[in-house]
Parts: sequence; C-alpha cells; structure tokens
Amino acid sequence: MSLVMQNLGTFMVYALAAMFVQNAVFTRGFGVSRLTKLVADSAVDSMTFCALLSLINVLCAPMSYFVNQFLLQPAFWYRNYVRPLAFTVCALIAFAAVFLVIALLNLPNKKDLLAVLPLATLNCAVLGPMLITANQNYNFAQTMGFALGSGLGYAFAVIIVTEGQRKMNSRSVPAVFRGLPINLIYIGILALAIYSLTGHRVAI
Repeated sequence: MSLVMQNLGTFMVYALAAMFVQNAVFTRGFGVSRLTKLVADSAVDSMTFCALLSLINVLCAPMSYFVNQFLLQPAFWYRNYVRPLAFTVCALIAFAAVFLVIALLNLPNKKDLLAVLPLATLNCAVLGPMLITANQNYNFAQTMGFALGSGLGYAFAVIIVTEGQRKMNSRSVPAVFRGLPINLIYIGILALAIYSLTGHRVAI
C-alpha cells in the first residue's frame, strides 16, 4: 500500500511540475505557433484540441516508456537516432486508437473531433514530453505524471493566452502593436515569469 501511495505522490508531483514549472509552452516552447493560431481561430475549439492532445499524451506515455526501456539495452548504441522515429510510431498508434473510438461512437461533434485529431497528434507538444522523459530516464509513475501534466499545461497556457487576448483588445494598446506583436510580447512576459519558477534568474 505504501508503494502505491508513493507512486501516486510521484505521479502528482511530476504532473504539477509539467503543468506549471516545466510548462510545455512557456518554458519548453512546444506548440507555440499552433497555440497562437488556436486562440485566433474560431473554426477550431481550443479546449477540444487540448483535450485530445492530453489524451494522446497519456496514451503515448506507457508506450514510449517501454520502448525506451527496450532501447536502453547495450546492443542499441544507436538509440538516440531511432528514439524520435519510435516515439512517432507510438503517437501514430495512439492516433489510430482514438480515431477508432471516435469513429465507432455516435458523437454529435464527431467530424470536428476527427478534423482536429491529426493536429493534436502530430504536434511537438506530444513528441517533446516523450523525448524529455526518455532523456531524463524517468520511471513509469514519473513518465505518466509528466505526460498528463504536459497536456494540462498546454490547456493552461491556452486559457491564459485566450484571456489575455480579451484584455489586449483595449484601445489603449497602440495600433502598431495590435494583433500578433502584442500576443508575442504577452506570451514572452508570461514565459519569463513562469520560467523563473525553475530557479533561473537574470545574471547581473
């Protein structure tokens, strides 16, 4: 029982760390271009995209963990070269599984989900966490926690940027900065603030 609680605690710690301290967007720079498009694209529901991305991350995590454990054998001295390809295959397997479930279920927004699913799968916010957990040699609980936290952290970033855009529509913002420039400035300031949670500080 104590081992289960210890693993659960590890899972929660790494999920929270991935969501805030190691946020996929603000401190890792994953999916920033897609994020900027999402918050300005009324044809794509941001939360649907984030939910699918989080689901793909969680499905990929156990596969990538066991693939990485297999590649850690001494015979695979070229593991660093094949990891990205192997993890891409993991993402494609997760894509196929989610695609089949959505296709079989009678959902009212099935077409929208299937249209967004490829974008949520073939995304650096999916491949990135797999590579990070492999390079850091995380155990299973850490890998699962980091995967879930990365997906939720992406959603957290989308919510913050979307809310910020409402404030940035103010007339007090100079015309030359409106649109993409003020978005990038806002994201940059947020990234600096959240990146400070990792313990980094400006050298004097």
